[in-house]
Amino acid sequence: MKPILPIVMACFFANTGAAQTAEPEPMPELFTTMDEVNLNQFKWKNRPIVVFADSEDNPAFDEQMRLLRQRPNDLIERDVVVITDTDPEAMSDLRRKLRPREFMLVIIGKDGGVKLRKPFPWDVREISRSIDKMPMRQREIREAKERAREDVPG
Repeated sequence: MKPILPIVMACFFANTGAAQTAEPEPMPELFTTMDEVNLNQFKWKNRPIVVFADSEDNPAFDEQMRLLRQRPNDLIERDVVVITDTDPEAMSDLRRKLRPREFMLVIIGKDGGVKLRKPFPWDVREISRSIDKMPMRQREIREAKERAREDVPG
């Protein structure tokens, strides 16, 4: 299986002086292939999105990857990691468990549970809305708002 071109997002710094002297922290790769991962490594840290296809040439797979690459910041904000599996012959554990036919998009929660399956490509906006409705994501949003209120002087 050919690895999908990894996209590594650049680190941003508060000021240019810090950028010149600080070592940038490595960012996780947003895209990876199934043969490079164990889903347990993402539990409680990331929301895996698994894109299954019967081949890298599958038009639905191409469309899904194009859609995901258009808005990587929305995915990063939601702690998403995209995993692709385009080799049905390898029969990965997840492929055996979820039994996709040709193309399938699967959103897995931070708890490791399957949250959504789609037999067709989905836009990042739709994916983001679906994730934002999850209880854990709702808690993350509330906590971020609370931290923002605490940081405001006054």
